[in-house]
Amino acid sequence: MDAISSVIVAIIVINTFLAVITVFKEKRDIAATWAWLLVLNLLPIFGFILYLFAGKKISKEKIFDLKAQTKLGIDQLVDLQKEQWNRQELLPSDLLTNEARQAAHLFLECDQAIFTKNNSLQIFTDGKEKFAALFEDMRKATNHIHIEYYSIFSDEIGTQFLKELEDAAKRGVEVRVIYDSMGSRGQRHNFFKNLEKLGGQAEPFFGSKRAPIHSPRINYRDHRKIVVIDGKISYIGGFNVGDQYLGKSKKFGYWRDTHVRIDGNATVALQSRFFMDWNATIKNSNGGKKVEYSDNYFPLRHESTAGSTGIQIVSSGPDSETEAIKLGYLKLISSANEYIYIQTPYLIPDDSVLEALSLAALSGVKVKIMIPSMPDHIFVYRATQYYAKSLLEKGIEIYQYENGFLHCKSFVIDGQLTSIGSANMDIRSFKLNFETNAFCYDRQLAYEFAHIFEEDLKKCRQLTPEFFEKQSAWLKFKQYFSRLLSPIL
Repeated sequence: MDAISSVIVAIIVINTFLAVITVFKEKRDIAATWAWLLVLNLLPIFGFILYLFAGKKISKEKIFDLKAQTKLGIDQLVDLQKEQWNRQELLPSDLLTNEARQAAHLFLECDQAIFTKNNSLQIFTDGKEKFAALFEDMRKATNHIHIEYYSIFSDEIGTQFLKELEDAAKRGVEVRVIYDSMGSRGQRHNFFKNLEKLGGQAEPFFGSKRAPIHSPRINYRDHRKIVVIDGKISYIGGFNVGDQYLGKSKKFGYWRDTHVRIDGNATVALQSRFFMDWNATIKNSNGGKKVEYSDNYFPLRHESTAGSTGIQIVSSGPDSETEAIKLGYLKLISSANEYIYIQTPYLIPDDSVLEALSLAALSGVKVKIMIPSMPDHIFVYRATQYYAKSLLEKGIEIYQYENGFLHCKSFVIDGQLTSIGSANMDIRSFKLNFETNAFCYDRQLAYEFAHIFEEDLKKCRQLTPEFFEKQSAWLKFKQYFSRLLSPIL
């Protein structure tokens, strides 16, 4: 027994020593450091295997490759808009409020996000309607279709989606597809074999065509959902490509998400974003071709066309030191005077966002946050419950959507500013994933989003202190434990 005890103690000591060396040799924030130390010490050996795939940071070489991609079609516009800003010509003097003007300047400086005018938006809250509109636009494409999705599955809607791309390729339309190898787990590249025979191109982000998951950096995912058609029409939001997003999953039931179709100049910014991701992805591909600037990819609209919505396309990811989308959320929260409506499937804010939301509520701003009533990732959901309770104690209203699964990522304040895209209200979206959001400047659009939120409230249960008090001690423990892992979930 003494010998066995000595061996166990030795294993614990060696494991702890190696855990400290492993975690501290890579620069990361203190919260993530402690979270990984917890995992490595609670799960000897297995924890190191998990760290190998999910904990190691992107190499400096890979980050350089991502940063080095030129923002095709955007660089000159950024310089011009900065000059216009200095002359106070970028935004009309009557555009919303000073807070809106400050937000526009923030994104221009921290993410080179050009302010685009003359945009018309169509909102989709149902997957069937979204894909019907998308397929119709794809059938009208004459020059190119560019696709970037976190998940593309080979089920019924995925097969139909692929057929639309193949038909476009047969017509001579350029088709390029980026899919995330982890988000599309189980999907093999052979799914795109016929598309490639027809002249289309499909590439896995941080993955391999030969294996579903190739890169050990599975913690860094391309979570964006972007479609660009002929440089004129674009889509951005929360829907991926799969039957579950049409409400066909027995587990989730109805899938409540939000997506927008953009007709206008913001498509130029989404096109540039796609090309940056394409050229970074194609670098390690065999036979892939990078894209260079061409006028037909960036057709700007005149003031007399499209709509009147102002939009900035803002991106963030581990290739940038500036968490631009999070800064945008913080700016919107601090700008609110009347109300803040947030819909998110994952509520795991970092300290800065947590404090900003609490400060807004304590200052008299009506803050309402809507979360799902069921998990799709159990640890993430338990952490979401923990933070929901914490925010409830600060006077924030928390609602649980009960008509299926809530997956939309929408943000609206005071009937003025809105945000819609791929980024959740969680640390993963702030730091680890590659995300893209559209920040919109339009009172009417903001009222539409607020109305949608208020209609969804009719299908929600408002959470109360009593709701959390009645939870079992075991459930509360899981929530507290998941919260400790929140920096790496």
